[in-house]
Amino acid sequence: MPTEILMPALSPTMEEGTLAKWLVKEGDTVKSGDIIAEIETDKATMEFEAVDEGVIGKILISAGTEGVKVNAPIAVLLDEGESMGQTASAAPKAAAPAAAPAPAPVATVAAAAPAPAAPKAADGARVFASPLARRIAADKGIDLGAIKGSGPHGRIVKADVTGATATAAPAPAAAPAPAPAAKAATAMPAGPDAAQVIRMYEGRAYEEVKLDGMRKTVAARLTEAKQTIPHFYLRRDIRLDALMSFRGQLNKQLEARGVKLSVNDFIIKACALALQQVPAANAVWAGDRMLRLKPSDVAVAVAVDGGLFTPVLKDADQKSLSALSAEMKDLATRARDRKLAPHEYVGGTFAISNLGMYGIENFDAVINPPHGAILAVGAGIKKPVVGADGEISVATVMSVTLSVDHRVIDGALGAELLQAIVDNLENPMAMLA
Repeated sequence: MPTEILMPALSPTMEEGTLAKWLVKEGDTVKSGDIIAEIETDKATMEFEAVDEGVIGKILISAGTEGVKVNAPIAVLLDEGESMGQTASAAPKAAAPAAAPAPAPVATVAAAAPAPAAPKAADGARVFASPLARRIAADKGIDLGAIKGSGPHGRIVKADVTGATATAAPAPAAAPAPAPAAKAATAMPAGPDAAQVIRMYEGRAYEEVKLDGMRKTVAARLTEAKQTIPHFYLRRDIRLDALMSFRGQLNKQLEARGVKLSVNDFIIKACALALQQVPAANAVWAGDRMLRLKPSDVAVAVAVDGGLFTPVLKDADQKSLSALSAEMKDLATRARDRKLAPHEYVGGTFAISNLGMYGIENFDAVINPPHGAILAVGAGIKKPVVGADGEISVATVMSVTLSVDHRVIDGALGAELLQAIVDNLENPMAMLA
């Protein structure tokens, strides 16, 4: 029986992707681990490995096709000795009327070899397994929900089930009662559609810009964030004179090693330490609960062509300023080349968005779910300030805004977190203690 090769989920947030390139053709023999295609996700172009061995019998989705849903069939894999002609149908087909279109290849293959229904784990979550692994499990009476997969992203493959013994599958859980339909009066009004907007600009010159996967994802996630997260904002000014002086001293000492610390490196360290100093704020929203994390995993927004990445610096509180600087430079470079792996931009509890290098003095950033907060950082500007003795002097002042998810962090807790960030940046030597 032929096996369907399915569109993989190459990142936790991926729902669809573009099949950028096939690296095999129909008739090629592949084995588990072979790179067979390049797939463009919402963040990067990644290689897709075969999980079973066999012959590529049919390519169902051509290269360059956009919007291919995760788990949609993209090709057919044949076992040794099989052919598409043998497996499709042995009986001759009746002649179709002249005007009737020929059936689509996807429909023909699906009808010839339907895959078994996707199994469920004990907690009701879907178990991802290759079609061949599902068939072997069905033949041997094996519960796939009790097996840990060794394939990409935990997918169960042939090798995982060939040595397993039969187990009784758990009884399916009762289907939950359908949620009541939302009343029409409370539905959010949809914005004007493309046709309506285009009509508004009839007769005016414009260029239509097609949205790639990244831009679509950015639009969807920011809309979700502003509609579902109860943002509130806390603002502070931070005096940077001590930090600028200390940074200059460190950079002179590190010059021989080719290290040059940026103000942003100090901001990352200050935020990571603040999450340890105020551990109740080191949390994310998880739908019906909060998750309070132990490590300080800080995400930093990096602008790229057509969107942005938020690579995550894990355990940032434990790393030296020079280590953070080197890691941030590497992540930013690979982010701009779209060569980050999913584990490098997924996670974190807190994010930093710095527009100071563009001369922006202050702004409000949108929280990146499921994070509990994001710090918007403006430029350091020389301003007149009044000292504790009442004297006016000139100081370098940086304005920051902490956007906070009120479900995770209350006002007083957010103020405590921001105070810790301010204290760390205004007393930079203490961050090395």
